[in-house]
Amino acid sequence: MEKQQETTADISEVLEVAAEAGHILLENGAEISRVEDIMSRIASHYGVESGSFFVLSNGIFTTGSVDKVRQGGGQAQTYANVEFIPIRGIQLSKVVAVNRLSYDICYGFCTLEQARERLRLIRDSAPKPAWEQILGSALGASGFCAVFGGGWADCAACFVVGALLYMYILFFSGRHLSKIVGGVSNALLATLLCVAFYRIGFGGSLSNMIIGSVMPLIPGVPFVNGVRDLANSDYIAGLTRLTDAMLGFFCIALGVAVSFLLDGWAFGGMIALHGMTVNPQTAGLLVQTVAAFVGTLAFAALFGVPRAQYLSAGVIGAIGWCLYLILVRFAGTGPMAAIVLASVLICILSRIAAVQQKCPAQVFLLCGIFPLVPGAGIFWFTYYLVSAQLPLALSSGFDAVKAAVAIVLGIILAMELPQRIFSGKKPHRGTVH
Repeated sequence: MEKQQETTADISEVLEVAAEAGHILLENGAEISRVEDIMSRIASHYGVESGSFFVLSNGIFTTGSVDKVRQGGGQAQTYANVEFIPIRGIQLSKVVAVNRLSYDICYGFCTLEQARERLRLIRDSAPKPAWEQILGSALGASGFCAVFGGGWADCAACFVVGALLYMYILFFSGRHLSKIVGGVSNALLATLLCVAFYRIGFGGSLSNMIIGSVMPLIPGVPFVNGVRDLANSDYIAGLTRLTDAMLGFFCIALGVAVSFLLDGWAFGGMIALHGMTVNPQTAGLLVQTVAAFVGTLAFAALFGVPRAQYLSAGVIGAIGWCLYLILVRFAGTGPMAAIVLASVLICILSRIAAVQQKCPAQVFLLCGIFPLVPGAGIFWFTYYLVSAQLPLALSSGFDAVKAAVAIVLGIILAMELPQRIFSGKKPHRGTVH
């Protein structure tokens, strides 16, 4: 009986460590398949083969038993735990750290107590400093303003708006407002600041200024993770995360719409915009590629990517956007087909970088896919809807949906490629695709 109680204590400790690893992964942006894989890997290494994990987008169910049959006429000893994990901010550096810890465990470099202590240190590690996140938002907003056709003055305005926006997020909305109210107020502030710059004559394209400024608010992480979860047959989690992404898009659209209504009320009429414009100052292929690199690298800072992976993330985003432009401008490819091909390339490059740098492909994919996200379509759908131009609103909204579907298709196609293509027959230590 004493031996059985000791085994029960051991299984409880092992499953608690596995559940803690899963908790850190899930709340910091890991996809469901990675959470389940790492939890099972940890439990299996420490001898708990009967552990069972059921992971949703905001919860983990952990169960295990010492023996599956009755012993001596009594019920077998069991372990069960349920954790609710709300969807919060993204810190991919913690995902990378837990991923590497799981491989250290499998290679016998960590005892159970050492693993528990490392998980505690990972969980308590500080996020990126405020100045780095603010600078990332400023550079991301200005970089994507150029990507979507803004001129140098527009980019300069977006740099200021992006910095002020993230100050507001870090020190007020992120702390004191609910997710929905905060999301609407963030988009409202960014749009009003862009309108103010435009009203005083600083910046020539209001639409490109707004599109660039709201890009730091785009819920790209739940969107991409939702797609990957669906591709892995995690339908409940995938739909939940895609719903969360759609809610984020709705909050942005509502904030932009309210801003235009307030400005129209204050000045006696809405500002008239006449479709997307491309400034020749930033239209060249080289400038576009550099702008995509800067914007993607900046988003790596916002997502808490380890600094060692900043450069690779930026390069992958720039290459993907460069391919898209070449296909559309010089090869006569339609926009949707170009997005699919660019998404496939970004995903393949992310998987290659994951093997070389021993970290999840998600680190590079989440950042690299952003230049293809239909931020412009969301803006134009909102503007045309508010200005009562329903046919144009429907057309813009449909284009945005098609672009999103094209990204989904590209990611799914690339993720179907066997992992051995990227890592060979013997997987590199510390690499999960």
